[in-house]
Amino acid sequence: MSLLIHPVAPYDFSLSCRVFSGGDPAFRTFQGGIFSQVIRVGGDPVLIRIRDIGEDGDTVLAVNILPGGEECGYCTGDVERCIVRLLGLDDDLKGFYRATEADPVLARINSALFGLKMPSSETVFEALVTSIIEQQISTPVARKIESRLVKRFGEEVSAAGRTTFAYPRPEDLADADPAEIRGCGLSARKGEYIISVARMVKDGTLDLESLRGTGDSDSLIRDLCRIRGIGRWTAEFVLLRGLHRLDTFPADDLGIRRAIGHLYCPGEEVSPARAREISRQWGEWKGLAAYYLLVADQHDWRGAPRRQGNQIQ
Repeated sequence: MSLLIHPVAPYDFSLSCRVFSGGDPAFRTFQGGIFSQVIRVGGDPVLIRIRDIGEDGDTVLAVNILPGGEECGYCTGDVERCIVRLLGLDDDLKGFYRATEADPVLARINSALFGLKMPSSETVFEALVTSIIEQQISTPVARKIESRLVKRFGEEVSAAGRTTFAYPRPEDLADADPAEIRGCGLSARKGEYIISVARMVKDGTLDLESLRGTGDSDSLIRDLCRIRGIGRWTAEFVLLRGLHRLDTFPADDLGIRRAIGHLYCPGEEVSPARAREISRQWGEWKGLAAYYLLVADQHDWRGAPRRQGNQIQ
């Protein structure tokens, strides 16, 4: 089965997928101009393969769904909605660029990363587990741990000549042996947090997906912080990754503060309060601005490289 999706312009598919796909290729890849990931549609894991077939800067995404067929129990509309949310395809970056054009640092970065859209986790549960894993450790270490967790507890899918894995569901982790969780590289405490959250979602006492589109960001952060093992840093990243709340700014994050220090305050150690002060100028786009700053700092895309259409050269 296949479908076509027309993202809201501007959108640089290649750049966005290259940034998004860092990590284990058994879970998510971008190779040869094709983005691949296993997602769940109607409860079934399917492999999606996406490429840009547009011309003259007009992005048109062709999506192949493997395995295909009516017996899989899903419709292409369900797949499209999932992909649009996953890749942030409905985001209108023009509003972000207008809101930040007076900031000379972001103006340069916006030019370098023109068309970059911020992705989301497929589910809020995935965003929560990922954020727990990343608590107080480096991103490379967290990715290795998450890769082991996905391969150990995620459902295996064989398609297109390769084996990939779906992200574990709450029911996959709710009854997990704590020793097996620790075997993935997690601390005993983080393992307890993940199992506890998974059990709450599984038994219906916690409905994470119901948080989509409800309440203001501050109230959602307070609600999430009532969950054992969830502090403000974790809650803010759940809002960014899982709920796509682009007004959320994780000022306590060391990587974000380091990026602000490099780009705005060379030689200065930026405090959370100072980071929040700087972020106020970005208004409702604070979270997306933080994403751009992180990408620019990590990949050294801080200037304005030569562009052709929407493609970075």
